[in-house]
Amino acid sequence: MANLEVKPIAPQPPTAPIWWSNAIFFVSMHIAAALGVYKYPAWQVPRRTLVLCIVSWQLASFGITIGYHRLWSHKSFTARRPLRMILAIMGALGFQGSIKWWCLRHRLHHRFTDDPVHDPYAATRGLLYAHVGWIFRKPKYERMSRIEKDDLEADPIVRFQHKFYIPIAIFFGLVVPSLIAGLWNDAIGGFIYGGILARILIWHCTFMINSLAHWEGLQPYSDEVTARGNLILALFTSGEGNHNYHAFPHDFRNGPCPQDWDPSKWIIWVLHKFTPLVTRVRQARDEDVTRARKWMAYIHAQGKDHLPYGWEDLDEDALDTIDEIPIPRAQSFEEWDRARLDTYVQNERRLIVLIDSWVVDITDYIKEHPGGSAILRNHLYSAKSQATENTDEALLKDATWAFNGGMNNHTRTARARMRSLRIARFIEDSE
Repeated sequence: MANLEVKPIAPQPPTAPIWWSNAIFFVSMHIAAALGVYKYPAWQVPRRTLVLCIVSWQLASFGITIGYHRLWSHKSFTARRPLRMILAIMGALGFQGSIKWWCLRHRLHHRFTDDPVHDPYAATRGLLYAHVGWIFRKPKYERMSRIEKDDLEADPIVRFQHKFYIPIAIFFGLVVPSLIAGLWNDAIGGFIYGGILARILIWHCTFMINSLAHWEGLQPYSDEVTARGNLILALFTSGEGNHNYHAFPHDFRNGPCPQDWDPSKWIIWVLHKFTPLVTRVRQARDEDVTRARKWMAYIHAQGKDHLPYGWEDLDEDALDTIDEIPIPRAQSFEEWDRARLDTYVQNERRLIVLIDSWVVDITDYIKEHPGGSAILRNHLYSAKSQATENTDEALLKDATWAFNGGMNNHTRTARARMRSLRIARFIEDSE
């Protein structure tokens, strides 16, 4: 423990230009809401209009949590076209940008959570910045080009919504509530409460996940990022407040226990169980969840909230001393040279990546990868006969840099999963 290195100080991001159109619209909506409620206070509003406000807010909330977040950002379930169309409209009610715009930034956030430079709404830059400060700036994200987007561009619903996002959002978010309330002669109330105020509510409920859910709450699954679980936030955010469980972002649930407040997961489960609209759901392996909880129990048993930076890298087998899931020790692995590895790849038709001089077989795992299969395929080892060029770069495509932060800040659970997929030590040929 005495040899631990001090965690390096994160670089500070350059000051980005002000995003004037965003800033003006955001501030104007708040001013309009305040003036509307002042001129037409809630106690004068028909009850049906107040119900419309809540319904409009909740439809937007589920559009963001079920659609934008769990379906399109993390691909935690598969939905048929009719449901995707409905979720695209509901998500537009959130006034948070198109599916494509939202998902790309959210994926970047997950790749580099808490990084003050690369996380679009890093909690490490302060509570106010994480909540609304990021809205007023228009930075250029240098690592956005590394984020998978092929699946989004291949979805015709995503493409259509992206192209016509502004008219869709305005029509369903402001015009439709006015028309509905007009049925009981309260179009103005529908515009103010079902339109503007409902948009303000969904904004701040979503933004609380960026801010307060990284500020206050429990960490039963991971302490590697600032995400925390908070029941009160979960009540206001359709279950998203169980944010520490988001250590498993590909899981359609935001909490594995039945008592976890997560209406979004209940809706997805019902649609999967009783309708053809959700054809497949994904969830974290029980052993991975158990491993994560044991990690945190082990940490708390030491009387600490967090282990020192670098601890798990120096003593990676510490968990296994209290774990029922065996991970082979280094001495039990064979050593393979390039010829042996080429033979294995060609004859067995296996998918291999090289990480820290380990041969990692991802054939059965590639479809489970939370970040998608494309990024893994880009780092596959190529045998000599498969390589396009007879160079060391072509033959020895190494995924170490990508795995250790270049493409993603992998969690403790991800590293444990990688270790469980190791099959041999790779020894480079001597000159």
